Amino acid sequence: MENKIHYVRDVTFGEDASRIRSGHGPQNASTLRTVAMNYLRTMGSSIADAKRRIALSPHKAPLDLFGVPTDLRLC
Repeated sequence: MENKIHYVRDVTFGEDASRIRSGHGPQNASTLRTVAMNYLRTMGSSIADAKRRIALSPHKAPLDLFGVPTDLRLC
């Protein structure tokens, strides 16, 4: 199981190439990757398909994750 998770993180997010190495950074980055991976799994048939879909509207997807409407207007 661990090898499958590591493979997905490495291929999808380039975890092995990460240069975050000090303090709590590596653990925090890993947690964010896990949250992103789980979110992408809920969006579609595969993580790669979900990443492609998000790439078409990159500034809306993070707000959708937290349920924030993207059509907010400043009053």
